[in-house]
Amino acid sequence: MNAVPKAPEPQLTRSVEDYLKSVFHLTNQGGFATTSDIAAMLEVAPPSVSGMMKRLSETGLIEHVPYRGVQLTPQGRRAALQMIRRHRILESYLTSKLNYDWGDVHDEAERLEHAVSEKLIERMADALGEPRYDPHGAPIPTAAGEIEETELATLADTEVGASVILREVGDEHPDRLHYLAEQGLTPGVRLTVVDRQPFNGPTIVRLNEGMTRVVGQELALLLLCRPVGSDGE
Repeated sequence: MNAVPKAPEPQLTRSVEDYLKSVFHLTNQGGFATTSDIAAMLEVAPPSVSGMMKRLSETGLIEHVPYRGVQLTPQGRRAALQMIRRHRILESYLTSKLNYDWGDVHDEAERLEHAVSEKLIERMADALGEPRYDPHGAPIPTAAGEIEETELATLADTEVGASVILREVGDEHPDRLHYLAEQGLTPGVRLTVVDRQPFNGPTIVRLNEGMTRVVGQELALLLLCRPVGSDGE
């Protein structure tokens, strides 16, 4: 008996794709995404989120746990990772091949990710040599829907005296990214925490070259690091 061909997954709207991405980011470290968290991330009204969550639950893309929030189903996670792969490949291509500044690619990729075909994304990935990370250090999901899971600590949580590798910059604000680049605080740089002022004060770090930088609490919370030597570094 011939096998019945697997039906293609339904085409998702831009709005649904954005919601799935937001739920992924909010639940990436475990836990649940709440209506208020999703509303804040997408800058929409909570009632709009509630309506979309009901719709996504009915289509099997999320599951809702009363009084806790929502999580992606395996189908929803696949769709979210597909969008994240598109976004991060686009950012990588724009910076590597078209000389975009790393502070300017997020908004450009946001506009393009909903329109490009999977064929084009895979050609871009091939032209880039299948990169593992985007320009901001975030892992790029594979075409098979797998993503590197690493435990990173913020610079604000790194102990004084510790040496770390700056792995990822968790920010999309162009001005902040431009400033961090000017300060040499980009993925791959080695930092040693020299001092930290009390009461949520700034963190003082020393770079490889011996230069010091003063990093305010707000920025320190966006710089994600791992210990030196944890990944062969």
